[in-house]
Amino acid sequence: MSEPSQLMTENTRSDLYVALPFLSQGKKWVLLYSTWRHGISLSTLYRRSNLCPGLSLLVVGDRKGAVFGGLVEAPLKPSTKKRYQGSNDTFVFTNTPGRPGVYKKIFYNFNIYLGFIMLIVHLLGVNRYFTLCSTEYLALGGGNHFALYLDSDLLNGSSLASKTYGNSCLSHTQEFEVKEIELWGFVYASEYEEAISMLRTEAPGICRW
Repeated sequence: MSEPSQLMTENTRSDLYVALPFLSQGKKWVLLYSTWRHGISLSTLYRRSNLCPGLSLLVVGDRKGAVFGGLVEAPLKPSTKKRYQGSNDTFVFTNTPGRPGVYKKIFYNFNIYLGFIMLIVHLLGVNRYFTLCSTEYLALGGGNHFALYLDSDLLNGSSLASKTYGNSCLSHTQEFEVKEIELWGFVYASEYEEAISMLRTEAPGICRW
């Protein structure tokens, strides 16, 4: 890791490492954004996600001690339309006592025939509600409810069961107050020093719309 996480213990990071897609497991972790370093700003989080295109890990800590979040696909592109982005590699996770886990996209494979039908439905784009980026909020998962929702101030959020990932509530309570947020990117070892240098020279502080 480019620096210690304020939210993840080594055990949490080890569990998430195993859940990462194979091509991401051999890469180094670089901190793209954190509220304690770059300011509390959704627009800054979006801007800094451009620094490392590809899969990135969004980690949220609430004021009751829960750590949760999800794997997203960067860059995160805010839109005024309700337009989801992301891929099947994404997931959501939580370390909440009693129900820790990683929740990935639900695939239906009750039998070969039904599995084939559901594959066709999947390829047609049904329930691809991975990540929704708006200037007013950031949300992961979808269906009837978001798996994770963060408001534009990055101060409050909510978590409910989503059809996309089949998750339960990720935080202690459905509504929560945010303590810290981190966004981690993944780079090959050969690109690590260049990435660190770029992150250090990129303009610090809060970005306005």
